[in-house]
Amino acid sequence: MENMATPLEVRPLQGFTVAVTADRRSAEQIELFTRRGAKVLHAPTMATQYLDDEAALRRVTDEVLRVSPDIVIATTGIGLRAWFETAQGWGLVDPLLASLRTARVVARGVKAAAVARQWGLEVALQPPSERLDDAVALLLAEGVAGQRVVVQEHGQPTGSAATDLTAAGAEVVPVPVYRWRLPDDPARAQRLVDAVVAGEVDAVTFTSAPAVSNLFTLADLQDQGSALRAAFNSGRVVAGCVGSVCAGAATDEGLTAPVFPDIGRLGLLVRLVTDELASRRLELDLGGHLVVLQGTTAFLDGLPVELPSREAALLAVLAERPGAVVGKTTLANRLWGVGSDPHAVEVAVNRLRGRLGPAGAGLATVRGRGYRLDVSGRPKERAPLPAPVGG
Repeated sequence: MENMATPLEVRPLQGFTVAVTADRRSAEQIELFTRRGAKVLHAPTMATQYLDDEAALRRVTDEVLRVSPDIVIATTGIGLRAWFETAQGWGLVDPLLASLRTARVVARGVKAAAVARQWGLEVALQPPSERLDDAVALLLAEGVAGQRVVVQEHGQPTGSAATDLTAAGAEVVPVPVYRWRLPDDPARAQRLVDAVVAGEVDAVTFTSAPAVSNLFTLADLQDQGSALRAAFNSGRVVAGCVGSVCAGAATDEGLTAPVFPDIGRLGLLVRLVTDELASRRLELDLGGHLVVLQGTTAFLDGLPVELPSREAALLAVLAERPGAVVGKTTLANRLWGVGSDPHAVEVAVNRLRGRLGPAGAGLATVRGRGYRLDVSGRPKERAPLPAPVGG
């Protein structure tokens, strides 16, 4: 009996590369993906600029203290907390909270509601969708004419929310706590664009709508916007969004299938992306040897072999129809782009055969036609590769 491979623990994302675009809470997200075996690229596509030293925030706070609002819309937990902590630094948090307690508090989502309650405010209304437009719709259905509505902004001007409330007869007071802007180091995000287009990234996560739009803004500056959309829409790269609002921004940018959890939580986003990528795990019988492909890691009879991204993609494309012949031109177009030189496929096939060792014989050349995977053999007796562990 041939030597048996040493059993190993295969983590669910081993061999996959995940890019994290968040500026805040990035360390937590990176740790969660790393623990699952992924290689993580951190490329923030936005930065949060707090306005605690801006006169505008102080003026609004003084205005709220002078004339108590009828309604307060809390759009984000981070923004509401920042407002209260800034007011605390000014020595105004107690009178500010007293003023807000006389108002109906509307929380856009769970995080905003939690922060409001932490500071002693009772939440009267919260839409299940966690969308600001839906929160405004609930208020409009009740009627807001003649009422003073304070809207804590969520990194961007209130836009249609303020317009709709004003049109319904409300006096809207926006509270600018922070702004989202392009990252301080755009080069990292621009390198991420290059990596996604080149097929070196399996998933990109977004935890806010501006993170999505900023990535495409930076891509357009490189004339890579169309190529970036094509990479996502090819099904090769997962666009993981923290919630429906973020996914809506991805759709607005032209992405056809962003994924997002039913409830906007970071842990649920990580789990969803993990499940999406783990479902791409391929098990192949090549020349009598068991080959398991996860991302760019091929496990040959239980032992890991690292593959360049294009060679891993080549094996994955051939595995879509095991035993069927795929032409050189088709492979070249899919892996290098339309019009690419088919000779590049020959080079990649030869290198892939070498990396797969004895299993490389299962990558057969069909003269004058192309290549196919020979999956007719049966794996020899060996220790089985365990299923991925961890979630």
